[in-house]
Amino acid sequence: MERRLSCYCSAMTNAARVEAPHWLCGPTVAVFVARWVLGLIFFMAGWWKVMELGVRAHAQGMFVDGFAETWIPSALLWGLGVAIPVVELVAGAAMCLGLRVRNSGIAIGAVLIVVTYGHLLQDALFDTTGHIFPRTVLLLFVLMVPPEQDRLGLDHWLARRARS
Repeated sequence: MERRLSCYCSAMTNAARVEAPHWLCGPTVAVFVARWVLGLIFFMAGWWKVMELGVRAHAQGMFVDGFAETWIPSALLWGLGVAIPVVELVAGAAMCLGLRVRNSGIAIGAVLIVVTYGHLLQDALFDTTGHIFPRTVLLLFVLMVPPEQDRLGLDHWLARRARS
């Protein structure tokens, strides 16, 4: 028998309570949506950079040429320019699926740090509210939700399977 809980928003009256399966209550749905939005943003960016543009063209155009006049060594620019699209693709897909969420989040966080530094290196007053800040907020939310509350991902399913 499936366990059911009474799920409701604290602003709702008792009459507005809805019976729902326990895995649809509380932060479970919120973290699921946040994981998927964040994951899709990074997966699709990685997909375009890897499959459409190509990692070499990405590295050359967005890293090596863009930061040639900075302190950053060319080898590091090439390495980051090639690695970031692959990290975005893999970590974005894993985030959507709820697979190794913490590791995926750390990888996405590292990409956000590198991208933020790059934009600010080129323009110290770069407006981070356009794409960096919203992604960071989603990432922090996903990472702050206790893993046992993220019931709609592969990590939860694999942990339950391992226990049984």
